[in-house]
Amino acid sequence: MRRNLRVAAYAVVVRDGQFLLARSPGPGGVPEWVLPGGGMEHGEDPYDTVRREVEEETGYHIEVTGLLGVDSTRRTFPARFGRAVDHHGVRLVYEGRITGGALRNEIGGSTELAAWQPLETVPDLVRVRMVDIGLRLWRERPAAGRVDTPGEGGRPPEMNAK
Repeated sequence: MRRNLRVAAYAVVVRDGQFLLARSPGPGGVPEWVLPGGGMEHGEDPYDTVRREVEEETGYHIEVTGLLGVDSTRRTFPARFGRAVDHHGVRLVYEGRITGGALRNEIGGSTELAAWQPLETVPDLVRVRMVDIGLRLWRERPAAGRVDTPGEGGRPPEMNAK
């Protein structure tokens, strides 16, 4: 079995009751809202990753104001053209504050739209589970830096790949 480790950094940015999110084309073409952020480049510090990714996906420059927590998932993907993949994802979730830039959509990247969403409407959005995890970390600020959710690896198995 092949092993794969992916480390990513995401931002929770809330201002005046609005939550900054990006929208990504989802599986089957159904767009899903995501936290701004993404994978670290080799040799990159996660602090720099989250600032770069937020700027790429939303146009904003942020100041990182805190580390909210870490989300870790592990899932085995079945073999398609060779060995199965044992995937381990580690996601650092930071809190950020806008310091400059202007809201814009990403062109040619992993997201297609950036927008502020009212906090109270987030439960009605088509979103990846990481949005809920980030929002819970922001609201609860657990001392251990993680939220417990049902299922393997902290969430239902069908959500572990998101």
